[in-house]
Amino acid sequence: MTASKVLAGARVVLPTGIVHDGRVVVEGARIAERTYENTEIIDVTGHWLVPGFVDIHSHGGGGASFSGTVDEALTALRTHRTHGTTTLVASTVTDDLDVLARQAGLLSELAEQGDIAGIHFEGPFISPCRKGAHSEKLLRHPDPAEVRKLIDAARGRAKMVTLATELPGGVDSVRLLAEHGVIAAIGHTDATYEQTVQAIDAGATVATHLFNAMPQLGHRAPGPVAALLEDERVTVELIDDGTHLHPASLQLAFHHAGAERVAFITDAMDAAGIGDGRYMLGPLEVEVSEGVARLVEGSSIAGSTLTLDRAFQRAVTVDGLPVQDVVAAISVNPAKLLGVYDRVGSLEPGKDADLVLLDEQFALKGVMRRGEWVVHPQLR
Repeated sequence: MTASKVLAGARVVLPTGIVHDGRVVVEGARIAERTYENTEIIDVTGHWLVPGFVDIHSHGGGGASFSGTVDEALTALRTHRTHGTTTLVASTVTDDLDVLARQAGLLSELAEQGDIAGIHFEGPFISPCRKGAHSEKLLRHPDPAEVRKLIDAARGRAKMVTLATELPGGVDSVRLLAEHGVIAAIGHTDATYEQTVQAIDAGATVATHLFNAMPQLGHRAPGPVAALLEDERVTVELIDDGTHLHPASLQLAFHHAGAERVAFITDAMDAAGIGDGRYMLGPLEVEVSEGVARLVEGSSIAGSTLTLDRAFQRAVTVDGLPVQDVVAAISVNPAKLLGVYDRVGSLEPGKDADLVLLDEQFALKGVMRRGEWVVHPQLR
């Protein structure tokens, strides 16, 4: 019989609040209500226990990409797991439609095995005016038939598609995605406020990395930012790495959307967890210097090198956000968005034993996924 584990003495963040000198019981792969025989007591006094992180937007890490081979995708996945991300949606970047369809088939196998939570297509259905680190020559209008081709190729594992919904076919594609249970995300867009409202009414429910790759908030032309922040049906992604957003912009998003509508993401590329150097993001070359990724040609920001443990620590220690709000943004909300909150996203009995151990300075000290240590506790 597998021994129960009891992690005792930590500040445990639950949906109902923070429990001081709390405990979490792990039985096999699940969180349990009570201890059983052969209990192993692990004293984690002076630490925080929070749910495993859920990243709905990541392109790679550990020197590897989710646009590569199965082995490369697994390398990226393992890298993010060691930084606390126990549930991850693999994101692709703009490429030829047939290439993306083949990649969707490959990634769908990982989703079927339970390694990833699904697939996110970021591009090619985005605006050339706001392309960021996407190849302009490969961009195309969001023809519903072509959008359908990608979600069919994913064999039921497509979770999200980022669209510039103002382009021809954009709103019809949103409706198609909503009908098939796939999240329509507004991003890399040059839409007006009115066009954004129309897309939300058609079924769009996510803002892809809010503020980035979209028009700035204006007093006469509020653009997509105002529409996405004000609508309670929309979850807004934020990249809290100190580069993509000014702290005031992050605070603005939390103030207007509320902690229950924010999802922290990494938007990570290959360099996450590795360091500076030259990398590829799809067909484009990227230079990473001092942790900031930019295209070699054009110098646009090219994703991030962020991991969610760093985002958590920064959100609390630099941005001054309450721990419970950060847990909501990094675990609860994305799990609900993906429809997996019955299994992950909070430390409740019956759910997967996915948890992260943090010290008093919110540095990562342990990661458990489905009852197994990914990073063994570092308590000294």
